[in-house]
Amino acid sequence: MPLDGLETMIATAMLKFELACKRKPLRILCLGAHSDDLEIGCGGTVLEWLSETNAVEVTWVVFSATESRATEALDSASNLLSKAKRRTVILHDLRDGYFPAEFAKAKTLFEELKAGDNPDVILTHRLEDRHQDHRLVAELTWQTFRDHLILEYEIPKYEGDLGLPNLYVPLTKESGEGKIQHLLGHFGSQRSKDWFRPETFLGLMHLRGVESRAPSGMAEGFYVRKAII
Repeated sequence: MPLDGLETMIATAMLKFELACKRKPLRILCLGAHSDDLEIGCGGTVLEWLSETNAVEVTWVVFSATESRATEALDSASNLLSKAKRRTVILHDLRDGYFPAEFAKAKTLFEELKAGDNPDVILTHRLEDRHQDHRLVAELTWQTFRDHLILEYEIPKYEGDLGLPNLYVPLTKESGEGKIQHLLGHFGSQRSKDWFRPETFLGLMHLRGVESRAPSGMAEGFYVRKAII
């Protein structure tokens, strides 16, 4: 095959899908182990969806948020989800770093979520995440929600456990930069950590932007294990 023909094939090979819901509004369930996990992993995507339509209902769950981190989580969710038609923020107090040791309690919390509104899409941690708290949230998501569209987000960290996403959400410049400003403005408890800096988050969004040919150059990557089209 001539080189120009190969380039054309690559350029047109990426498939694009619209996240559409037959019923309105779109119901999103967002699951994060710690106070800033959701904002880091899928904050740009949530901003993007909320900017596209006001018919979005969000249930936002943080499983380990106590004292100052609980205040940060509440303030962050209130600001980030300000355009949602309805938002429900749920904070729990599982011990940070010890989720597997609190499996029974965590399992019960998920069963309570299952009894609530039926979500159209679930945003959760990635199964291959090496952080034990993140991984347990991902495992319980799949154990609990058997017939749902589940998008696993990624979080950069020292362990170097990033993978190869198979779904991308291109971000506008406003959503991408808004995510960075939001993180830096709402999580003062994390600013002393060497990885919690704009270059970390921008770098990953730009890399995923290259992989998905995002017009703004920024995107967030997700992992989809099962979907019906």
